Amino acid sequence: MVKGTTIGTSTAADGSFRLKLPAGRQTLAVAYLGYETQEVVVDVPAKGTVNVPTITLAKSAQQLAEVQVQASRSINQRPTGVSKMPIRPLDLPQSVVTVNQQTLEQQQVLRLSDALVNVSGIYITSTTGGTQEELGSRGFAYGSNNTFKNGVRFNNGVMPEASALESLEVLKGSAAILYGNVAAGGVLNLVTKKPRFEQGGSVGLRTGSFGFWKPMVDVYGAVAGSDKVAYRLNGTYEQGNSFRDEVESKRFYVNPSLLFKLTPKTDLLVEADYLRDNRTPDFGVGAIDYQVLESRSRFLNAPGARNATRQTGTTATLTSRLNDTWQVRGVAGFQRYDNEQRSASRPVSINNGTMPEVRRNGVVVSPAHPKASLRGDWLRSLQRSQTNENYYLAQLDLTGNFHTGSLGHTLLVGADADQYQTTTLSYVAQAYDSLNVLDCGRTLRQPAVRATGFEDLQRNALNQGNTRRAGFYVQDLLSISDKLKVLAGLRWSYQETPSDVYTYATGTFTQNRRFDDAFSPRLGLVYQPVKTMSIFASYANSFQPNTGVAVSGEALAPSTFNQYEVGVKNDLLNGALSANVTAYRIINSNMAQTYLGLIDGKVNSNTTIRELAGEVTSQGLEVDVQSRPYLGWSAIAGYSYNHTAYTKSNIYESGSRLRYNPAHTANLSLFYDFQSASLKGLSAGITSYYVGDKVAGRNPRTFVNGQAIEAANDAYKLIAVPNYLLFDASLGYAFQRFSLRLKLANLLDELSYNMHDDNSVNPIAPRNYSATATYKF
Repeated sequence: MVKGTTIGTSTAADGSFRLKLPAGRQTLAVAYLGYETQEVVVDVPAKGTVNVPTITLAKSAQQLAEVQVQASRSINQRPTGVSKMPIRPLDLPQSVVTVNQQTLEQQQVLRLSDALVNVSGIYITSTTGGTQEELGSRGFAYGSNNTFKNGVRFNNGVMPEASALESLEVLKGSAAILYGNVAAGGVLNLVTKKPRFEQGGSVGLRTGSFGFWKPMVDVYGAVAGSDKVAYRLNGTYEQGNSFRDEVESKRFYVNPSLLFKLTPKTDLLVEADYLRDNRTPDFGVGAIDYQVLESRSRFLNAPGARNATRQTGTTATLTSRLNDTWQVRGVAGFQRYDNEQRSASRPVSINNGTMPEVRRNGVVVSPAHPKASLRGDWLRSLQRSQTNENYYLAQLDLTGNFHTGSLGHTLLVGADADQYQTTTLSYVAQAYDSLNVLDCGRTLRQPAVRATGFEDLQRNALNQGNTRRAGFYVQDLLSISDKLKVLAGLRWSYQETPSDVYTYATGTFTQNRRFDDAFSPRLGLVYQPVKTMSIFASYANSFQPNTGVAVSGEALAPSTFNQYEVGVKNDLLNGALSANVTAYRIINSNMAQTYLGLIDGKVNSNTTIRELAGEVTSQGLEVDVQSRPYLGWSAIAGYSYNHTAYTKSNIYESGSRLRYNPAHTANLSLFYDFQSASLKGLSAGITSYYVGDKVAGRNPRTFVNGQAIEAANDAYKLIAVPNYLLFDASLGYAFQRFSLRLKLANLLDELSYNMHDDNSVNPIAPRNYSATATYKF
């Protein structure tokens, strides 16, 4: 550079350079990263050339100051892997939300539910047995079909490890065209941390309430200094007790990955993980006559109860950029899932202790008290099961960006196939003891014949399933103009679900075979009046296979879901703030339910004989707001409303809500990194999450065992789940390579429950703390 001016240039590889300068004496400053700047004075003639003598720079011992690099694109601008297409969410006629790594670290996310409080309209439906977090969205449950890790289906029968996550991607609404048989509420993709060529990593320790501790390690870098192969290794061990009596857990997790740069345009990413999870199964505090027995600590399982899970997964992803237009991506995956559960049965059929009417000499001296004298006696039995599952997947996608005339295309053509091989061994449940759930130490009369332990249980049945699926799909985002885009696509899916059942007591062997196929269309329209705003509307169709048979004895056809969605996406304040609003309506107009017609002159009471005669409708609104960091501030907010109900049914009361789905949720997270020099490295934040009106229990029926009844006379009842507001506060400090974060969760000490029916009533955690210390290298 010419000192005191903006005139300058870069040298060639041999150090030579040429500059045009005004006549007179000039000072040149020569600088290079990692070297001391040198100055040389030259006299430039009015005409002619002056040669500068060779300048040799000396290395500098000065350390470079820390450089922070922040993402500049909003959530509406960053393409996601879950959509399978290289397009911005702003161009997609569907709601998409990503929770990034910075948020995961700020909030000290331990479980998946900790991260999903940042996404409107996705929630925990129940935590059956305390061994998993069952999720739902838009009135429909997420099963293993709707949960993915790095694009491969993930068995969510065990809580996934959050310490290895780089981000979470939620694609709301219908995703059937991309993934086949998935529930209508949406899909969740867990993205794990990827290899890097620069050397680095971190070690950390998290401690918390109830004896919790969790060491963590994360290392990455180039293999032997190579520029072709990089690695990453995440690992953690976790151990802790619980606010619940006698409940404890241990888990070990490791997540290695390798990235191969096969050619300048072709990458191969190989990822694996192994999880071993052992914990006490816990079905909660119990309920009598659909009344929750309010408690946080009451434990009702038997001694020696255990839920042991091992899960192994491997994924290989090959990505090749064929040219500037086309890219091909192939994925192959394998997952092994093994689970053994030994547990008492769920706390059902608890004696409500209704006191009979007492008379003396014909005079009533004590009337019946159906609810005022809950006795709580329960005959507890033992149960046992073993599940083994192998899952295989292959997927091939071809994407292209090109024009035909004035039309722009972002095209996706793909195919996938997967297979579940599942073996489940069940044991005959047997009486164990009698206890009083309100006073577990009370002595009761024990059953005459009872098991002394889990080893006494006899085998009941062996069920072997071998589900096979395949699909072909094509989807095109047509850019008609800069402001108008159309997304259109179609998928054909095939599913085969054979199962073989061997019953040990009778020695009988039965076979079942099902074959289903369906088309899933999708059509969306996007209008962008300005570059930072899009208005969209879409229609999509999905399907769900059914169990049971029709009256004719044939397999029942799948149920189909029609989904309509409209919304607005906005990037405001030059992209510093994104605000999206979505409204939707989902209709299953051919829901399967028990056939209630006549068979052999009698009203059918066989629940396996079914008909497509019911209807469920879900409708609601979702708002998602996220900001980029600005002057130290970052924010995430959201709100959702949902109403999912039976709009036609002769089993359940028409208009009754489906269970587990909150009518309202709301979330707000605020974090601030202090900017002043005296407080540099200090950060603080709050996270709040509200769950409103929802119900559990069992929906009242209008038809029972072939007989019509009044809903008021039904033994089934709904349970109103208490609303609650979780409020967390955190404080962090970072100095050079060391950081410390403190978190106080559920500061208001709210009490509510995650429920399944009325037999797994699991209280949420009380006020608790955690601290995480990390050293980065």
